[in-house]
Amino acid sequence: MADDPIIRLFHVHKHYGSKSALADISLTFGRGEFVFVTGPSGAGKSTLLKLLYLGTPASAGQILVDGMNLARIPRKRIPYLRRRFGIIFQDYKLIASRSVFYNIALVLEAAGERSALIGKKVRHMLRSVGLEKKADVLPPSLSGGEQQKVAVARAMVGGPQIILADEPTGSLDPDSAAIIIGLLEDFHARGGTVIVATHDREMIRRSRRRVIALQDGRLATPAAREAP
Repeated sequence: MADDPIIRLFHVHKHYGSKSALADISLTFGRGEFVFVTGPSGAGKSTLLKLLYLGTPASAGQILVDGMNLARIPRKRIPYLRRRFGIIFQDYKLIASRSVFYNIALVLEAAGERSALIGKKVRHMLRSVGLEKKADVLPPSLSGGEQQKVAVARAMVGGPQIILADEPTGSLDPDSAAIIIGLLEDFHARGGTVIVATHDREMIRRSRRRVIALQDGRLATPAAREAP
């Protein structure tokens, strides 16, 4: 996988006004790799993920996603770039007033999927995460673990190449967290690339995956280091 990178960063910087969020980040993520990005709050983990799908642009340096230079993508092509990603947010970002089914289907509708296939794909994802009986429920009535399952289903339903997960287990109990990580492992086992930002050292230790550590916006350890 190391010789088949899907994402490359070259001397990437990100500034918000006078504040430096990331400084001189050079990294490679292999196609089909599962990687943890760790570090304390404010280290730059979330910012790094946002740069990858152009949630925010880099201030300097270059980022290549599957050969595409993000600095050169026309605005009208950004939605096509983002379809390569499934994104799992720490706070779920579900539409509280719409059903679980709608929250997942919205991704397919935005991508122009045929109506005849949307229902089939959404129901398949709901079965995959064990929520087939919750399709008509509103997200606020679900537990935190169930809401995160919906977020995982939404991230995966469009068939992305890459999953970006920002603290996907941060507010969950250990059993719910294990289920979420298991879903990510299943996606990885099918050939997907997974990048998880987390401060959960125990989860990282158990996984034995590659760890990228950030500290004050800089790489704190060699990017190829294995979890202890």
